[in-house]
Order: sequence, then structure tokens, then C-alpha cells
Amino acid sequence: MPRGQKSKLRARERRHQAQVEPQNPGLQRATNTESIQRGHIDEKVVIMVYYLLYKYNLKEPISKAEMLREVIQMYRSHYLEILRRAAEHMEMIFGLDLKEVDPYRHIYILVNKMEVSCDARLINRIEIPKTGLLMAILGVIFMQGNCASEERVWQTLNVMGLFNGRKHFIFGEPKKLITKDLVQQKYLEYRQVANSDPPCYEFLWGLRAHAETTKMKVLEFMAKIHNMVPTAFPSLYEEALRDEEERAQARASARARTAALAKARSSAIASSSSHSKRV
Repeated sequence: MPRGQKSKLRARERRHQAQVEPQNPGLQRATNTESIQRGHIDEKVVIMVYYLLYKYNLKEPISKAEMLREVIQMYRSHYLEILRRAAEHMEMIFGLDLKEVDPYRHIYILVNKMEVSCDARLINRIEIPKTGLLMAILGVIFMQGNCASEERVWQTLNVMGLFNGRKHFIFGEPKKLITKDLVQQKYLEYRQVANSDPPCYEFLWGLRAHAETTKMKVLEFMAKIHNMVPTAFPSLYEEALRDEEERAQARASARARTAALAKARSSAIASSSSHSKRV
């Protein structure tokens, strides 16, 4: 290429670079500003979740005016996004459904989806946030044939916003919660897969889970979370029905044994009393 044309090309490139470069700092500043604002909105979602849990524990209704004043503040233009994301978090992780009961004054309440589908003993013994998480894990285990790999459980927890090694703003360290805390409390069983090398682990229902809830209740909970009905899972529903029948038979057998023992004791007392009178 002739020397003159090369010079023209270099000059053109310098002019183009001079036109582009002044725009980049402004673009970078705009990107940084948007990133910072997005971070503030994420923080507001977290605060909103805490606020909703606080109101739920107090058993108080929640008004739009209160949320704007206490949580949203200067981010009013993002109110609907913040509330929507917080409500999704409440439903997926905690099993709490945000319902608007007064559309004119915008008054909301939180409805516990587990009140019908979860045994009251489970709700009373584990605080609400962990109850929802536990029911979700029990559901995964049930749906995976009553034994779920650790990898499969983490896939579900990731969808719920919980990640291995990342501290959660409600649950703390998720791995400790599911592999130690809930295991020590006998709600989950965590064991190494036989002959696995490198070692792999799996989850099963713990003794207290079997005692304090049922497959049908867990299936009902999972169905509610996905806005479905238990019969939408035919094979699982049939297994849950069999479990209910077996539990009913076990309760009937226990009652029969108790009645037989009471009758035998009563007969023994009557016989002893009759013998004493003859003597």
C-alpha cells in the first residue's frame, strides 16, 4: 500500500478513536450507576423479606403505606418489583403466600401454605423459615424414590436461592443446616453412597420426619408450591395413599393391642377381687 494511503488510514483511525474514547467514560459511569442502583434494589428485597417475616410473626396485616415508609423509602418507583421478588422468595422458601385482602387500602396478609399440608408438630418444633426449607427437601427426597443424591438436593436449593458455601441472609450456611443441624435433629439422614469413590452422599427422611409428617402432607405441600394438585403426580399420589393406609393400619393395630392389654388387666383385677372375697 502506498505510504500516503497508509498515513490517511492511520489518521482516520486516530479520528475515529478520538470520537469514541470521550464517550466511554460516560458510558462506564452510567453502567456503574445502574449496577449500584440494582444492588440497592437487591438490598431492599432482602429487607422486605425480613419485614414480611417480622409482620408474620406478629400476626399483623401489612399495608402498602407501611411498606413504602418502612422499607421502600426513596425507591418508590421500584415498589412493585421489590414486592414481587420478596413475595416470590416468601412462597418458594418459606411456604408463605402474600395475599391482598383489601384492594382499596392495599392491605396484605401472609398465609401459611403448610397449615393444611404440614403436620402441626413439625410447624411447632421448627421455626417457619426452616419448616418450608425442610418440607421442600423432604419433597425432593420423596420424588426421587425416597432417596435423593446430594447433587439433586442442591439443584433444588439453588433454584430457591441457596448455594453451597454462600451464606444466606436467613439460613446462614446452607450446607451446615442440611448436613448437620437437620441431621442432628433427626429430620434428615445424610449418608455416604456405598462403594462410591470419590465419596458421594445422599439424603433420606430422618426418624422425626417419618414421625411428624407424611408422604401425603409433603406431596400436598409440593403441589401447593407449584399451584397444582397432588393427583397431578399419579405414581407419587398412589404411594402416598399406600403410606396413609399403612399408617392407619398401624394405628388400628396399636389401638387393638392397647384395648387387649386393658381388657386383660381388667380381667386380672376382677379375678383377684373375686378370689379375695372367697377367702
